[in-house]
Amino acid sequence: MPTHPASSRSGASGADASAGPAAAAPPAEVDAVIIGGGPAGLTAALYLARFRRSVLLLDAAQSRLSKIPRSHNYPGFAEGVTGTDLLAMLREQTLRYPVHAVTAYVDTVERRGDGFEVGWAGGSARARQVLLATGVTDIPPAMPYVLEALRAGVLRYCPVCDGYEAIDQAVGVIADGEAGVGEALYLRHFTPHITLFMEQGAAALDEGARRRLAEAGIAWADEPIDSIRHWEERITVRHGQRETVCDSLYCALGLDIHASLARRLGARTNDDGYLVIDDHHATTVPGLWAAGDVSQGLNQITVAMAGGAIAAAAMHRRL
Repeated sequence: MPTHPASSRSGASGADASAGPAAAAPPAEVDAVIIGGGPAGLTAALYLARFRRSVLLLDAAQSRLSKIPRSHNYPGFAEGVTGTDLLAMLREQTLRYPVHAVTAYVDTVERRGDGFEVGWAGGSARARQVLLATGVTDIPPAMPYVLEALRAGVLRYCPVCDGYEAIDQAVGVIADGEAGVGEALYLRHFTPHITLFMEQGAAALDEGARRRLAEAGIAWADEPIDSIRHWEERITVRHGQRETVCDSLYCALGLDIHASLARRLGARTNDDGYLVIDDHHATTVPGLWAAGDVSQGLNQITVAMAGGAIAAAAMHRRL
């Protein structure tokens, strides 16, 4: 479930430069450059390669998918699947085809004639079309051992993904604005035991927000957050002189959307910072496409993969 995001750096995520049939120097010119090796980018690369298009995949190996401890709403895996396992399977399948993968942060994408030139440290390539699958990064709470808490499943970011696992649990929501109210209300469908923690205290909640929370039976902490700690598979939030223990804590502090490469080309973003796309995942810049969490829509693995497939099919037709 998207929280209130803020746009920042561009990133690419999730593949190994040494994998795949082509491990030599990247080609100087290709039909398509895909920036980002998460589920959207890998799916698009797979489709384009099977369409017999030349593809260069540029990937910073930082996919959000790799941070998911276990997904239970990805179809086909009755016992769930870890993010790292799913990413590895997607990568292995895609790189069986002639996709040239390079591990790199992309620094520049510039218009060159009717195509683009994409640059990264130590290299560049020209492409007739470019797909951005650069994703987002969750803004974490200020607490020690964040990754450990995330891997243990006690720190969570997406109630759409795992609200089911929180049924009837004691759940906390940490936020710094109105998005936290919406997330707490969303989670109320799964459990009646919810406490909202605002970083600066309940002074950030106006009367309308307090009324909505009270009507839903959601508690809130009046004091600002002093500390958050993961202990014995639970989360303890200290606020003022009090402590509240939660089975899980949802973070609604926003997202860093990696859309800067597209914005430099003049691509339009919506009020939240997501790239605006049409039904075929074309951005407002001709020849530039976007799929996955960087574009407007529901931030889900299956949605990202579908977006990659839709974009790749449209790119193939345009090529």
